[in-house]
Amino acid sequence: MSESAGIVSRGVAAVVDVGVLAVVGVVLHLGVGCAVFVVSGPPFRVPQLPGSVAGVAAWVLAVGYFGGSWAGVGRSPGGQLMGLRVGDRAGRALGLPRALVRAALCVTFPIGLCWIPFSRRRASLQDLLVASAVRYDRPAGD
Repeated sequence: MSESAGIVSRGVAAVVDVGVLAVVGVVLHLGVGCAVFVVSGPPFRVPQLPGSVAGVAAWVLAVGYFGGSWAGVGRSPGGQLMGLRVGDRAGRALGLPRALVRAALCVTFPIGLCWIPFSRRRASLQDLLVASAVRYDRPAGD
């Protein structure tokens, strides 16, 4: 079984993922503006969402992004860059329900990552709650 990932590699992966999410959010926002332009005509305007709606939309986007990535291939683009894989404690895929719960906890309470340096198995609070693990995903023989 491979080594559990620490806070630095997980933090770098998270920063990369936040960047990807920011780009995806801007593209989606502009896409909505383009759709409104096509339907209602000129002038082109970027939609102005109320803060609460934008916040909920960003939360849903982030939870879907992380949950889908972890359930599908076991890693987000940031995890891919850092060589990390999310799974259960035995190394198997989480499955969509657990991946979405873990994603919701990570997006809502990112401070849970601060438990990693104090955990013997380098687990975040989210990992403890959903029985998940983040490990370095190295090819066999390394």
